[in-house]
Amino acid sequence: MVKRRTGRRATGAIVGMALWATTASPVMADEPDWILRPVVVLQGLDKVTARISTVTAPVGQTVSFGTLRISPRTCQEHPPTLAPESAAFLEIDDQPPDESPNRVFTGWMFASSPGLNALEHPVYDVWVLSCSSETTAGQSPSAGSN
Repeated sequence: MVKRRTGRRATGAIVGMALWATTASPVMADEPDWILRPVVVLQGLDKVTARISTVTAPVGQTVSFGTLRISPRTCQEHPPTLAPESAAFLEIDDQPPDESPNRVFTGWMFASSPGLNALEHPVYDVWVLSCSSETTAGQSPSAGSN
């Protein structure tokens, strides 16, 4: 009989802790997990010349980096109360001169894990640095001129 009571107390304690955990911080429950930003800040490497360029790409527009045409569809980042993270959904086409475009990447890239879902291209590497509200944030004068 003692064992039965102990089991009920333990079950009650677990249920109580679960309820407390879900209602303990109502302020955090109202915060979004991701904040949409209008601009993706990318970094690109030309493997032939070893030149690194920072490229700012507004969401919904297409920017060039060498023969690549980069079209960000969304850029999101965690709020300051969560671990730092920026993620962008990108569509990247390779369009050498006098050739039709060839889709070389479609998917999410994460700033904290650039190798997780990387662009596989023989000449270029592209990765996400951050999301921004500023359209001129981090734009290098040589971006897109490779």
